[in-house]
Amino acid sequence: MQTFAQTASAQAAPEGAPPAWMKTSVAKMQAELAAKYGEPQRPRLQRGLRQVSEFWRSEDGDAAAFEDFVRLNFAGHQATLDSMFNRFQYLLEQLGGHMQEIGREFRQQSDLDLGPVLPFDQAFAGYDPSAHVIDDFFSNKLAFTVLLNFPLTSLDERQKNGAAWSRRQWAEVRLAQAFSKRIPAAVNLAISQAAAESSQYVAQYNIWMHHVMNAQGQRLFPAKMRLLSHWNLRDEIKGDYADAQNGLAKQRLIQQVMERIVTQTIPQVVIDNPLVDWNPVTNEVKPAAVKDSDAPASDPNTPITSAREADTRYAMLLRDFLAAKKADPYSPTAPTLIDRRFDEDREIPEPRVKAMLEQMLSSPVVPQVAKLIEKRLGRPLEPFDIWYSGFRPGNQYPEAQLDEMVAKRYPTPEAYQKDIPNLLMKLGFSPERARLVAGNIVVDPARGSGHALGSGMRSAKVHLRTRVGENGMNYKGFNIAVHEMGHNVEQTFSLKEVDFTLLQGVPNTAFTEALAFVFQARDLELLGLPAPDAKSLAERTLNDFWVTYEISGVALVDMGVWHWMYAHPQARPQELNAATVQIAKDIWNKYFAPVFHKNDVVLLAVYSHMIDSFLYLPDYPLGHMIAFQIEEQMKKAGAIGPEFERMAKMGSVTPDLWMVHASGRPVGPEALLEATQRALAAAAPGV
Repeated sequence: MQTFAQTASAQAAPEGAPPAWMKTSVAKMQAELAAKYGEPQRPRLQRGLRQVSEFWRSEDGDAAAFEDFVRLNFAGHQATLDSMFNRFQYLLEQLGGHMQEIGREFRQQSDLDLGPVLPFDQAFAGYDPSAHVIDDFFSNKLAFTVLLNFPLTSLDERQKNGAAWSRRQWAEVRLAQAFSKRIPAAVNLAISQAAAESSQYVAQYNIWMHHVMNAQGQRLFPAKMRLLSHWNLRDEIKGDYADAQNGLAKQRLIQQVMERIVTQTIPQVVIDNPLVDWNPVTNEVKPAAVKDSDAPASDPNTPITSAREADTRYAMLLRDFLAAKKADPYSPTAPTLIDRRFDEDREIPEPRVKAMLEQMLSSPVVPQVAKLIEKRLGRPLEPFDIWYSGFRPGNQYPEAQLDEMVAKRYPTPEAYQKDIPNLLMKLGFSPERARLVAGNIVVDPARGSGHALGSGMRSAKVHLRTRVGENGMNYKGFNIAVHEMGHNVEQTFSLKEVDFTLLQGVPNTAFTEALAFVFQARDLELLGLPAPDAKSLAERTLNDFWVTYEISGVALVDMGVWHWMYAHPQARPQELNAATVQIAKDIWNKYFAPVFHKNDVVLLAVYSHMIDSFLYLPDYPLGHMIAFQIEEQMKKAGAIGPEFERMAKMGSVTPDLWMVHASGRPVGPEALLEATQRALAAAAPGV
């Protein structure tokens, strides 16, 4: 079995420089086809020949094969180019959509709450049916046809010139981008497999809270409470602010649990196990003294120990890194996953994202908001107060009350699905648009916390996944379902109603998160609770700010960990454990300790996204900033539904271009920071 270091050094190298004959053949074809189609075609021809030559390898053919390919496939007339564009657009939609459907079906048992996951289910979940597409399209020369006729652009070009491009030009740019790398199928499969394994690990990382004991040996949490890390643990902290009797004690205990997870000092035996009792303060484990599950009794001959989880969390993260790194040699313009995430996926350079996050974290309004939180809590801040939820409208409602309301309304996934048209109408969509969108959404019971799956083609439906227990959906599940519904509505409009399917989607994940946050912020209103007044709206702004402050620190940790892995490609899991803990402490000490007056806290590293989502976390603070800009525009317009649809139909252009179209100003934290200062004056004058 290979070690991590051996795996890291076993990266395949791509082919070297273009064949020796390439320069001569390019000059020959340029002269020949410029003479055939006219001088106005020369710039297109020069660009296309250069693009093809950069990807052509010896196995693609000799000089004669290259020249024959160019003669046959260069579209020298506009009518031919139009036909090529239209057919590629339609067929790539069909390919991507059907591949997405296959992938969804292969992951059903892994993703949905459908019973046990067997080993072969994990193999299906890890299989990517589209892994060979890029290989195949270069082998059969379809990729070269695109590169010969449509422009590859840099992020700098898209940012500088994109505002002047037509929608067709933008679609052509996105078509060419689909073939901007030649990553082998084996590499794509390795990435998919690593993602599936880490996702499965995260999806089953539950803590049975009735069996988590405090220092006095008391059970603070109700029977059968099974919380997924980190989502449900964090949300339980938020919910416990409404528990005047035991809330603080429960929050402190959950913090201990989280710290054990991050440092990997959590006993292996307590993970998703209701048959043991665990004191996270002392780390002592005993056989469970009470039974609150249907799990079979443990073998009495099997020793119950406090032996820690063996750095599995960081072994999973290293597998993700090593799999992603296999693509680096095949991505010359973005040679690390970090580059690909920021320059290609987000289309916002990392230095600019980092500056925005630091602007949030260093804002002078941070200590002002913290002072207000302390005043309301009547005590100094503690580290878990990064998840303070007291500004959130409806925080006065105990979670048990909300759970009861939700379970009564949504005993099954089908009940939620049936109610989607009503929920959308409450959000300002017309009855006709609400029914159209709802008819495109399928609700499934999630095994994990929940997620949304787009369709990829106009003829298919989108899927909403959220947890629905045997007693119905609870409030946490509803809150997630409303968020995922926001994704589904965006996925519907940005595919079915966009002018070019090559522009389907939004600029990056942060934008779909932002649009989903708009829905999620109104979950209590969707339950029929009163709409917020002016003071409540000010408090919602303070809540948005505090959430963005917290997740900005989390994002910097995620970014720091990936930079560390690239600097230490032969690291072992225990070394990554130590490095991650130190990075989390450093970010905390710089941006949070001055406010919380406690050093060396590791909570910023608890997010499960770090383990299974490949540098995804920066999308969240960006999403909150973008969501606030969108919210401000919707307030001006006076309605969510029509504005949501207008924005989503802009499709996948650069972030600033999309945001200027949506709200009149580029992406940034300024709108949120300005509004937070106003909200402080409204919600807490004199603080």
